[in-house]
Amino acid sequence: MADLWAAFLVSFGVIFVAELGDKSQLMALTFATRFKAWHVIAGITIATTVVHLASVAIGFGLGEALPTGWINLVAAVAFFGFAAWTWRGDTLTDDEKSKAERATRAAIIAVGTAFFLAELGDKTMLATITLAADHDWAGVWIGSTVGMVAADALAIVVGRYLGQRLPARLIQIGAATLFVLFGVWLLIEGIAELT
Repeated sequence: MADLWAAFLVSFGVIFVAELGDKSQLMALTFATRFKAWHVIAGITIATTVVHLASVAIGFGLGEALPTGWINLVAAVAFFGFAAWTWRGDTLTDDEKSKAERATRAAIIAVGTAFFLAELGDKTMLATITLAADHDWAGVWIGSTVGMVAADALAIVVGRYLGQRLPARLIQIGAATLFVLFGVWLLIEGIAELT
């Protein structure tokens, strides 16, 4: 049990710090301006749980990394799509607004998919793989997942605060710009991995 707790604490600290200022934390802030905070947290938690479980499996037993170059290229295309969707914006009738507030599944899937793709091959995934090679796998899995969700929740709080104080069009333009930047970032990383 001591090994589990030690692995949890080390993984939580390492991943929390690694996530500060990372692209996925910026994504959390961006998504928080578009969706309800708990939708974003749920999507992040689901994606992080799956990615970090895979990371632990790789670090613990498989020993080979995923082909991150192609994954980054697919993720880049997805982010360009998110940028176009955000830039275009949506206008809803009152009935549609009511339905949209109830449509949690679409928001959670969008956030979860974006985070899943962004985290594959990311430094937090690689850090989790490294930690799992030397520490208790369950402690690493839980600690890295909680550390990442906590860091991204911090970004969500900031995003919600800004969302209440900035004009909607400025937020829309800023979010679309960030999605384009994420896409370019992933495209560059993908091309670098493949060359």
